[in-house]
Amino acid sequence: MRGLPRRALRAPWELLKRRFGWLVLYELRNKLLLAPTARRLRRVEDAETARLAKVLGRRPRARVATVIATHRRPDALLRAVRSALEQSVRDQVVIVVDDGAGLPGLPDDPRLFAVSLARNTGVAGVVRNVGIRLTDSAYVAFLDDDNVWEPDHLREALTALEAAGGPDGVYTALRRVRPDGTDMDVLSVPYDRRRAAHEAFLDTNAFVARRVPALHFSRLRRTPEVLPREDWELIRRYGRTHRVAHVARPTVRYLVNPGSFYTSWRD
Repeated sequence: MRGLPRRALRAPWELLKRRFGWLVLYELRNKLLLAPTARRLRRVEDAETARLAKVLGRRPRARVATVIATHRRPDALLRAVRSALEQSVRDQVVIVVDDGAGLPGLPDDPRLFAVSLARNTGVAGVVRNVGIRLTDSAYVAFLDDDNVWEPDHLREALTALEAAGGPDGVYTALRRVRPDGTDMDVLSVPYDRRRAAHEAFLDTNAFVARRVPALHFSRLRRTPEVLPREDWELIRRYGRTHRVAHVARPTVRYLVNPGSFYTSWRD
């Protein structure tokens, strides 16, 4: 009997989770609590975009812009950049945006652009948004600095996007690998916005999308306690007003750290 009141108190929460999805409710909580910080970070993002646009002199233009956000992973970043530049789709630009830590030496390629924020923000969404805003392209793709693409990743995505009646955004399957390089599994889940309210299977490393105003990341300062991730939030929000589809072929090698999926981006 002593446990009955607790169950009664939890019942409305359980009903809300079933109705809306725990991920949606948790993210709503995050946006309410972290709104002041997000507004400040939007001002930082605006200022850095304006400053770096002057540094670049022009917005790099191509069919696809690949945005790589980075922070203190020089060796992994080089592998990621090479996998982007070695895509079978040549009409692309790759922009590396460093979160205030400094850039290592990168390949000499006219399609590659690299910039550093003036200071560390600790917010991957802000870093990626700067990359989106500094480029001019029909489509935008995303790659983290510790992951790599198969050579046909962009071709697979663009084939689906540019088919007659095709979607606005696609994500391919992820081949998840352990730190020792061995395969763990393949994550391949067809797009279902309702299912995505309950399961965090969406990741922007596999996402290529038409450039529209909705294509921007949240500016929440995410710690291990602030879930879900900005990847999930972007794709699910994009899918509210734009068609999203899944390509079942794995074209991304995604590093999984069994100890923790979270990496601090702060100095």
